[in-house]
Amino acid sequence: MLKATVNSQTFDIQSDKNDISVNSQPFSWDLVEIKDGNFHMIYNHKSYNAEVLEADYQAKSFLIKINNMKYSVVVKDRFDTLLDQLGMSNVNSAKVNDLKAPMPGLIVDIKVQVGDTVKKGDIILILEAMKMENVLKATGEGIIKAIKIAPKQNVEKNQVMIEFE
Repeated sequence: MLKATVNSQTFDIQSDKNDISVNSQPFSWDLVEIKDGNFHMIYNHKSYNAEVLEADYQAKSFLIKINNMKYSVVVKDRFDTLLDQLGMSNVNSAKVNDLKAPMPGLIVDIKVQVGDTVKKGDIILILEAMKMENVLKATGEGIIKAIKIAPKQNVEKNQVMIEFE
């Protein structure tokens, strides 16, 4: 069973091989992917064009445009529901403590300053390693407490580069 929240309205979805039900009502549609992230569907004898605008697979959240209307969708499976019931639903969005060098390299650019607030996915710095530039992003939320490196500085693997509050 899945729970899908679409623009703050929740739906229970059951699936058994080819049979799908939404809120205990049979659900029948025809869905075809036209190209990457773009779909055509027929539901209740009406045609719809759908496009996935944003997809966060870890958080299971999506922004979808259907016939020029945007819908925010969050999907939870039975394991997500169980984690919610146990009070463990925010495990993946934990606060960041520090950013360590994933490999030895040269700091090309630092995109943050002390006191900046970062969210998951924000670019923090660029590290050059093996002649490739690697963009390092925040893995969670936090406030920059200290920057322990400088541009053009060499770093070793697991060296703390950024500390968060």
